Formats: sequence, C-alpha cells, structure tokens
Amino acid sequence: MELKRLNKAISETGYCSRRAADKLIEAGLVLINGQSVELGQKVTPEDEITVEGNVITKTVKNIYMVFNKPVGVTCTTETDVKGNIISYMNYPERIFPIGRLDKPSEGLIFMTNDGDIVNKILRAGNNHEKEYVVSVDRRITPQFIKKMSQGVPILDTVTKPCKVTQINDFTFNIILTQGLNRQIRRMCAYLDYEVGSLKRIRIMNMKLGTLKRGKYRHFTKSEFLELSELIADSSKTEEASR
Repeated sequence: MELKRLNKAISETGYCSRRAADKLIEAGLVLINGQSVELGQKVTPEDEITVEGNVITKTVKNIYMVFNKPVGVTCTTETDVKGNIISYMNYPERIFPIGRLDKPSEGLIFMTNDGDIVNKILRAGNNHEKEYVVSVDRRITPQFIKKMSQGVPILDTVTKPCKVTQINDFTFNIILTQGLNRQIRRMCAYLDYEVGSLKRIRIMNMKLGTLKRGKYRHFTKSEFLELSELIADSSKTEEASR
C-alpha cells in the first residue's frame, strides 16, 4: 500500500501548501483517523485526514481542465465573492484555479483538484510560457513593440525580455515567462497605452483553441503527458521564484 508524507497528502488536496501543512501539524490542528500526528508522519490512501476540523481526504481522481474564463469572472475560491470562478463553473467536484487571470481579462486558465501540480506550473523561475492577445487604445508603434520586448520598469523591477509581435494597428501578441501582478496592463500603462481587451490563448503546450467563452474541457491524455514532461524538472520550492 502506498505511503505518502502527511504534508504532501494535505497539499495534494489543494487545502494548502506543504509548508503551511507543516505549520498546521505543529500547531496540533491535524488528525489522522481522529488521532494526533507529528511532523514527517506518513499516511495511506485509506487514512482519514482532518485539518482544522475539516475532513479533507481526497476521494476523487485528479481533475485537470481548461476553462475559457469570461470577462467579469474573478479567479477566487471564495464563493461569497460575487462572480467567483467556482460558482460560475458549478463543477460537481472541489476544484481551484492554477494562477490568476484578472477580472477584466479573459481566456485560458487551468482548473484542478491536484495541489501538487500547482507550484510546478506557477513558479516564474521555471520559464513556462504564457501567450496573450492584447488590444490597446492607441496605434501601436515599432518603439512600443521594442520597449515591451526588451523590458519595462514596473513594480520595483524590470520585466524580463519577452516576445512581442504586432497583429494590426491596435493589437499585439505577447509571450511572457513571468507572472507579475497585472503585468501586461502595467507595462502598457508605463508606455502611455491603455489595454482595451486582454485574452490569454496559451499556457505552455495548452492552447485555448476553439473552446467557447465560459466553457471548459478536460485535458486529453496526450496533453497531460506532454505537460507532465514540460514540468518534470520544475522546482516546486520557493528558490525557483527568486
């Protein structure tokens, strides 16, 4: 029977990170089959894990989905927030988004119940590509494309060099390997442009394709295998984000 470290088993349910799980264990807020536990303890799939009074043992298979988030939907699991992504999707199992796509933006976001995969995908140090199509309020110039590509000073740093391609007078394509807060909007604002629409069309090998706005689909087997290969060597520690 498979044995797994307790903090890993907790993180895989999406309840919290391994580090946070260790703190909960140390605080005596975790029980296995109703009994107190200690750091480093291992569990089996049959064990009942209780955290802060909630039974969190994962009883469903891993879920990996692509969702085409509409404008106005908020990427939060807090269901008391109006327009939250969980209530909007109304999926029968407990799921959560991997990363964020701000409320005024639309497009591809991953939804899962596998907490173990989250940090591998999110860590900026792993250089995973995210692709967007963006429209702005003024005519795009070669200087704008050049500056966006080379890096823009925002949030007390300079954005990493990225690939920016003009589509038409007011629209461009941008591929990022980092995920600063509202990064594209801030980059455009620094150059005196305002974003009109922003749509994410790809994360690594996963493309939005023809998936309709507000709809979701499960990963195909081949997509999941390819994604797994891409993140196989990704760090899941905070060192990768430094």
